[in-house]
Amino acid sequence: MLHSLMKRDSITRINREAVSCTRCPRLVAWLAEVAANPPLRHRDARYWAKPLPGFGDSGARLLVVGLAPAAHGANRTGRMFTGDRSGDWLYEALFQSGFANQPTSVRLRDGLKLPDCYISAAVRCAPPGNKPERAEYDNCRPYLIREIQALRRVRVVVALGKIAFDAYLKAWSESGGKVPKPRPRFGHGIRHSLGEHLTFLASYHPSQQNTFTKKLTKPMLLSVFQEARRVVEEVG
Repeated sequence: MLHSLMKRDSITRINREAVSCTRCPRLVAWLAEVAANPPLRHRDARYWAKPLPGFGDSGARLLVVGLAPAAHGANRTGRMFTGDRSGDWLYEALFQSGFANQPTSVRLRDGLKLPDCYISAAVRCAPPGNKPERAEYDNCRPYLIREIQALRRVRVVVALGKIAFDAYLKAWSESGGKVPKPRPRFGHGIRHSLGEHLTFLASYHPSQQNTFTKKLTKPMLLSVFQEARRVVEEVG
């Protein structure tokens, strides 16, 4: 019965329920604190300060999975990877590979669209120190599972960082998908098959820690999404 209910799920319903979620008291309190005490550069901003919905094309063939919203990025603007430097890198790469109509993502209603791409996350609320607790991953996973069920045209998944990589594999397994043995390993640019019609790509997360240290460069990130473009065009 649960499986059939998931199959009838819609992205609109999932997002509506996710945004109203209060399962994690620590995160609810943290979002309120962040919104009440923003840094000077955002002192006039009205923070979203709620769980983030997924964003993009509900008929997408590409699914991008991140870790969690940034406290003063997506948690402020109300859209995944919007208003921070990680988003600057991500959307530029999506634009250059044909999955976004513009290379920047600054605020809601800035005209950004993601043709053939949908963005989600392992955790929908900004966590203290960018580190969700185990229970918070567990509480949030059902939304990702439901998205996997609802996004029926997905042919490529890009996981941004090892935590998102592991979170997606767990959600994939719990949604009824088969995880290969030996278990896929994380590494930037590594490609795995999760069945005949699903390719799983790994990328370092475009966090400032990775980009400032040159662990991740713009050409490295772009190459992952160019590979995603090649795959979706091959499979149709």
